[in-house]
Amino acid sequence: MLYKIEGLPEEDEILLCKVTRILPNSVFVEMLEYNDSGMIHISEIAPGRIRNLRDHVSVGRQVVCKVLRIHRDRGHIDLSLRRVNSHQRREKLDEIKQELKAESLIKAVAKRLNKPVLEIYKQLKQSIFNEYSHLYLCFQEVATDETDLEKLGVPKQLAEELTSSIKDKFKPQKIKIQGEITFKTYATDGVGDIKLALSEIKKISDTITLFYLGAGRFKMIIVDEDYKPAEKHLKLTLKILEKFTDKLATATFDREKSE
Repeated sequence: MLYKIEGLPEEDEILLCKVTRILPNSVFVEMLEYNDSGMIHISEIAPGRIRNLRDHVSVGRQVVCKVLRIHRDRGHIDLSLRRVNSHQRREKLDEIKQELKAESLIKAVAKRLNKPVLEIYKQLKQSIFNEYSHLYLCFQEVATDETDLEKLGVPKQLAEELTSSIKDKFKPQKIKIQGEITFKTYATDGVGDIKLALSEIKKISDTITLFYLGAGRFKMIIVDEDYKPAEKHLKLTLKILEKFTDKLATATFDREKSE
């Protein structure tokens, strides 16, 4: 990983580390985001009594840790494995995954330009890290035209090559809401009422797609750039289904659970 932070971490900071040595009562790790190492005492590995540290960690394994204490006079850093919750772990791993994706993109651009990767990375670091803590945060905004690399100080040729690759690799993730609409009606013109309701739903947004499943059942898929508009379109759909429902007819939507 090219990404490195100068200096020491802060207390309570969540870090990605790599186990380098295991002793009877402690584990030593390399802090992958800093040019430094830290120590995890056996009491900070996992809750409860630990008989053998190697049942919980192994040399070479990457672990997400929390900074407990920094002894600046001795240069020692105490870390904890057990005080990191599942949400913090997922968030840190996703952050690292996105940064590695950005670095991979830089390597591909460096190869095309026939320039050393470190040379290009240093250029980007000088321009981008004054405004962003990570490259991927900048790249996400470049992908949506919220940021211009040239305006940040990146040389024109490099900015053009990167922007082209970023727009391809960092496309905004689509949000999908899907489920099944079921119509039941005993009205004289029930089929016409269903067609009218479906027509009103389609008019809400072109992000809505409907598929006929048979016997008054329809699959509905809403695909959008963000949850807010997707949920808004779903809410408008539910209002149309509510309007359809009366003494002779019902319309329901069964939403599928996200994976």
